[in-house]
Amino acid sequence: MRKIWMMLSLAILLFPALVSADCADLERYTSWILETSHTVLFYAVQRPLARVEIPNCEIRPLSTIRLINSYVCDSDEIMIDGISCHIISVELLH
Repeated sequence: MRKIWMMLSLAILLFPALVSADCADLERYTSWILETSHTVLFYAVQRPLARVEIPNCEIRPLSTIRLINSYVCDSDEIMIDGISCHIISVELLH
């Protein structure tokens, strides 16, 4: 019984780390570059802010990117060439 309680306590302590998502405030981004056709790096002047992965939309060098919300997290949406696309992952770079 003690082993079950110990495992349950460990699971409860680790649960927030397993489900927490990275988020980034992209309000001050000034430019972006493509890392792949589905991954964008957002910059504020020359400082990288975040890497955003958008697997269901193809992004080209001349694509138009518009934020729906300036604070983005995993599973949020972003507009790529007028199409709403789902963000799979956000990784802070600063």
